[in-house]
Amino acid sequence: MDMERRRELGKAEQKKVSAHIGIGAFILWLGLFVITVRYGWLQLVQGDAMETRIRMESGEELVNPTPRGPILDRNGRELAVSLMLKSLFVDPNNVQNPQELASKLAPLINLPEQKILDAVAQGGGFVWVKHYLSTDEVQAVKKLIRDEGYNCLGFNDELKRSYPNNLLAANVLGFVGTDDVGLDGIEQAFDKLIKGSREETFVQTDNYHGFPILSSIFSKRRYEGDQCKTIQLTIDSTAQFIVEQALDEAMLETSPESVTAIVMRPKTGEILAMASRPSYDPNKFDEYPAEVWKNHAVSVIYEPGSTFKSIVAAAALQEKIVTPNQVFHDPGYVMVSERRIQNWNGESFGTVTFTDIVKHSLNTGFAQVGLDLGSNKLTEYAKLFGFGEPTGIELPGEESGILFDPDDMRDSDMATMAIGQSIAVTPLQLVTAMSAIANDGILMKPHIVKSVYNADGSVYSETKPQQVRRVIESVTDKTLVGLLEQVVATGGGAKAQVKGYRIAGKTGTAEKARHDGAGYMDGHYIASFCGFAPVEDPEICLLVVIDDPLGIYYGGQIAAPVASRIFSQLLRHLQIEPSSDPFQGSEKDNVKSDGSQSAEMQRVVVPEVSGLDAAEASLQLEAAGLKMRADGHGIAVGQDVEPNTVVPRGSVVVVKFEPKG
Repeated sequence: MDMERRRELGKAEQKKVSAHIGIGAFILWLGLFVITVRYGWLQLVQGDAMETRIRMESGEELVNPTPRGPILDRNGRELAVSLMLKSLFVDPNNVQNPQELASKLAPLINLPEQKILDAVAQGGGFVWVKHYLSTDEVQAVKKLIRDEGYNCLGFNDELKRSYPNNLLAANVLGFVGTDDVGLDGIEQAFDKLIKGSREETFVQTDNYHGFPILSSIFSKRRYEGDQCKTIQLTIDSTAQFIVEQALDEAMLETSPESVTAIVMRPKTGEILAMASRPSYDPNKFDEYPAEVWKNHAVSVIYEPGSTFKSIVAAAALQEKIVTPNQVFHDPGYVMVSERRIQNWNGESFGTVTFTDIVKHSLNTGFAQVGLDLGSNKLTEYAKLFGFGEPTGIELPGEESGILFDPDDMRDSDMATMAIGQSIAVTPLQLVTAMSAIANDGILMKPHIVKSVYNADGSVYSETKPQQVRRVIESVTDKTLVGLLEQVVATGGGAKAQVKGYRIAGKTGTAEKARHDGAGYMDGHYIASFCGFAPVEDPEICLLVVIDDPLGIYYGGQIAAPVASRIFSQLLRHLQIEPSSDPFQGSEKDNVKSDGSQSAEMQRVVVPEVSGLDAAEASLQLEAAGLKMRADGHGIAVGQDVEPNTVVPRGSVVVVKFEPKG
């Protein structure tokens, strides 16, 4: 009996244990199922969010910007560069006492306290306080962080596009907007080649100080420009400075709406200088009206007036319609299709030769020549010289200009076109056409980019001189050059003369067309001069256009003198030998055996550079044939050689600079 009872009790206990095991197994399986579901939920549904959270708690994303490629002049001088600067941010979540932080930080970075308080009030973990701190500001803030333990402050590296020469060549260079996008000029035209890049890197840090830890200590964090390319222009910084200085003087003297100048090498098509006034500082382009951003040399069309007569004379000589000594009668005015065309002074010059017609820019003679050429020939030669279509220069916004359809031209259209009215050209087209005359009748394609270099210094591309076509025969060209030299030697362009050099060219004075195209504006003119030097071997071709000057408006009176100043300085800067001895009366010991003056014995006048920054002072002294040694930084406050002192060419002038303000 007892045995039977024990047996029953054993079975009951066994069932109980089995039940417990089953329950335990169920609980285990249920737990495993829950864990599996939860794991799947976290991995599949919340995986990305969790990963991001872990990364945020264990480190930070750093953005390494690759700097935009520099822009250089033909001699390697920097015109545009990208600077890596420190910018300051605040973590509002970790600010303990906003007022205390603002009061201590504000004087260090030259910001109002309220602006810092506003940044903190935005909340969150990151707010910019100030972009692009100076070196002194960075050091001062670092000391504050170190001394006061303000771990809520930090720095990020940011790239800033800088134009070290301020206004110099601004309309050529353009500027860079947000997100490293070129918005005008070379910056826009070559944006894809010189644009920088942004590389994101995750860095593991400790939670307290934010210092790199583990393998991040050895991560590569320096900035490199392996992707950006360098653009080297044909622009000569010193030539550009000379031109811009002359334009500034012209703005003061004649108070025009604008003034434009271009310097080109006739044999190669290289642009040595291209400038407009008014202009702007691309470092702070947003402070200027958008209108001054425009490059007038390529983006503005105008009626060229008498400068276009050079092209008409070329066509007439080439077609043998005239000869230099052919005799004309000038009545002072002619009526063509009921339109009165008169000379610039309204007077008759009587019996004249074609040479006189060119030299004195007689409208009556050119109107007759235009009628003799006819509409087809006038238009044909205009197109041969490059008018009516873009030149293809490496700049954005180039205009085509406007030419007549020869089939629609009346006699009055032919007559007015022959005197440079009723057509529209860009300054670049005109200087390119005059360069063809200077280049023995061969038209060259203008270019402003010399080379493009890869980050390793190897050549990516190089612009070679490109001959477009021959526009007139060499013998015709030589005859025309002789006529244009007479314009400067004894004619209307006499004020463009430079002692010792032979210069050829043509002045222009044109009525200014209304913006709506309905006739001309009373009392508004465009004065210009276009020419080249030296005549015996032309090295530079120059155009000066003065739009709507106040007072005297004749090209020979106001544009030619500007051209003379530019020619005078450029010819010496480029070390072009004079056509004749301009140093009569010089001491014999300053002359070499071949009769020329040795470079070290040439005397130059020291300019005044007070008030200029280092770049401007250096350019001004270099333009005068001198060298500069800087003492300090900021704005020039003195120089060791007094202004207007005559010293040997190549002398060193020590200029003292002090911080602005």
